[in-house]
Amino acid sequence: MVFICFVQAEPWSRETYLLSQVLWQTKRFKMAHSDGEPSNEKALRTFFSPTVLPSSVTSDTSPLQNKLLAYRRCNEQQKMLNQLLIDRALKAYRISMEEKEHRAPPPPIPELPSTTNYLFMKSRVLSNPMVPIQQQWLMSLLSLVPQSLMEGKNEKLLTEQLLGEIIKDYEISMRRFMVRRVLIKPDIDGLKDEEAPLPSLPLGLDFSTPWRKSFIQAKNQILSNLHIVHPTMRTLLDFGSSAFSDFLLVDFSSFRQQKPINCENLKAYVSSSCSQAEEKILNTWYKNVLSLFSENEALDGVKLDQVDSFFNCVATLMSNQLKELLGRTVEDFVKHFVPEDGNCLPLFKMELTLDENIMEFYPSLPDFEEAILFVVNRVGQTLQDVQTVRSWLMGGTATLDAELPSHVRAWATSTLINCIRDNLEGPKKYFESYVERYGWLVDGTAQARIERFEKEEHSFDEYADFIDEFFTLKKEIMSLPQGADFPMICLSCEDLKQGLANKANTFANMLMDKIVQDYREENEKICREFETMKERALKVPETTEEMMETIAYMEKFKTKGIRDLSSRIKECCRQMNYLLDVCIFSSEDIALNSAVVLWPSRINSILAEHDILFARSKSRKEQALIHKCEKLMVELDKLARSVAEFEDYSELDCIQEYVADLRGLQKRIQEADETVAQINKEEALLRWKPSDYPLLSNLKTEIEPYQKLFLLILRWQRTEKRWMDEVCSEQDVESMEAEVEEFYSEMDKALRLFQQKQKKDKGCAITFDGSDNKLNCARLL
Repeated sequence: MVFICFVQAEPWSRETYLLSQVLWQTKRFKMAHSDGEPSNEKALRTFFSPTVLPSSVTSDTSPLQNKLLAYRRCNEQQKMLNQLLIDRALKAYRISMEEKEHRAPPPPIPELPSTTNYLFMKSRVLSNPMVPIQQQWLMSLLSLVPQSLMEGKNEKLLTEQLLGEIIKDYEISMRRFMVRRVLIKPDIDGLKDEEAPLPSLPLGLDFSTPWRKSFIQAKNQILSNLHIVHPTMRTLLDFGSSAFSDFLLVDFSSFRQQKPINCENLKAYVSSSCSQAEEKILNTWYKNVLSLFSENEALDGVKLDQVDSFFNCVATLMSNQLKELLGRTVEDFVKHFVPEDGNCLPLFKMELTLDENIMEFYPSLPDFEEAILFVVNRVGQTLQDVQTVRSWLMGGTATLDAELPSHVRAWATSTLINCIRDNLEGPKKYFESYVERYGWLVDGTAQARIERFEKEEHSFDEYADFIDEFFTLKKEIMSLPQGADFPMICLSCEDLKQGLANKANTFANMLMDKIVQDYREENEKICREFETMKERALKVPETTEEMMETIAYMEKFKTKGIRDLSSRIKECCRQMNYLLDVCIFSSEDIALNSAVVLWPSRINSILAEHDILFARSKSRKEQALIHKCEKLMVELDKLARSVAEFEDYSELDCIQEYVADLRGLQKRIQEADETVAQINKEEALLRWKPSDYPLLSNLKTEIEPYQKLFLLILRWQRTEKRWMDEVCSEQDVESMEAEVEEFYSEMDKALRLFQQKQKKDKGCAITFDGSDNKLNCARLL
């Protein structure tokens, strides 16, 4: 339940100003949502402007004049507000009466008794709109409810009920305030106010005593020299005593009971605790101090010339309280490291790690020492930005001197360093034992051994022995304890063990990869040789030469190749039996191993299929060779008839066609010659007697005269055309005579060649006599 009540204060106090602002906002809300005439809205804006809190700083008048002006303004605005509310209430009453009488002229307002008039005006005031409660107020009120009460099944329902109660009480309080602010309750018997009276300010206490005068004299005498006996100082001292007496910035009491803490968590915990403690101190102790000095009574009895010394005293007292808090926190932390019983030391988590072939502590010893000293430094950095009361009041930037005393810092640092170094001796010796036994795995010695071993020639069994040495070392490392416990250190060796075991396993895998690679390559070679044999055995040869080469290859494979491959397969099976125990084969390797083992059982069927295939292939090649010989004989007959046709070529205008036919025939003769060479080669492969074709040689001899004749005539025709097309004056007669002589000579040679040919084979249809030669020469001249 939340009670919101308003108390009438003196004119233009802070409460009066806030209430006037609320009323002004209420009227603005009413005018913005009402359907009244515009003149009323204008009247409200004109005659009831928002009040402004006067400032004694910017005003030129004295504080007493400001109070009088504020009081007068308040009374005038109060009267204006009451009059406006009454006018509006009467107008609303007339409108309601007109609606009841069907817009009949409003009757004159009857003279109502005071009681009825008050109740009517009260109802009209209560009907006015009200400023709703702000959302941030509700959220602030909800934050005050303990979290334990906000949990449960009906959390949402209870929250809604609570907020409904708050809003209801707020509205009731606001309406009561509006009624009491606007209306004056008539002093009439029988008019009862059902509402409870507003709470009043507490009355002052009477401190008068018989010894008051003597106390005042002693007090004034002390105040003339010191301020520590000032009531404000005592209150300030009480604030510090209640806030810091049993309070520490960081709680170290549960360190030993908790599981071992690492350095990063320690730093995070201390930083978080210091930040939370600093925030708590600023929100409680410092806030109370500022509230204390916000009151006018805080400087009662302090003369104007003593204000500086008074605030200096306040700053010194606050600084001492903060320094004492920091010192107690550091001392509480240090005392956990120097207990009488070593089993009460804080327990920290450290690890032995292997990072980039370096065995070391994690965190490193300097980092561990820095993490412990970080607590002292972090506590010393807390509460260093607390403003002095004077700077807060005057808007300055001065802060309290809350630095951790240097002697406390020096004592804490030296004590912690000595304790840390004493308690790290045991972990160091434990670490050295690891370095002594297994350091050669990470310092390059093992790597050098492996590189030297791989450069040398070693058998498979020697590689296997070296691999077993690393596997044995790996088992030994993994059997070591996972950690060691010391008074202040819980040392974990799991990472170092795993790292060293992985190193030993890596070196073993390096050697194993070498023999597995060799083993895989050997299997692939065996499979490739079998595949090559299978491919050649089952491939149909395209040529006779290829067939004979395959037959020779298969004969060699049957006699020697199978024996060599069988011995190699046997050695691969022996190596596979070892590798199955120390490594895991991939699916591809498994398939390869199976293929190697199964090849000997598959080879017999491949050889049998090869014999059948090649018997058929040899028969086909023999038939094809016979057919090729027959085809060649037919082609030679055609060529002979084509050569004989040259005897009928006698048209000089068709000489270019004769040359083209001659070249085509020469090409066919050359192809026939190549065919004869292939036939002879295949006959030699099949171990047949080579065939002879004399007709082909005769054709080459018979075609030669026609070739020379046709080319000579073609060259003469081109030269003649060139001479005829050129201008006579530009021609060189001597060169022409030389060329004509050359043509005569060539013609004579051709004539003799044909005469010789006629003597050899008489009855040839084509003749080339001297008359034609003379005729052509005459034409040239």
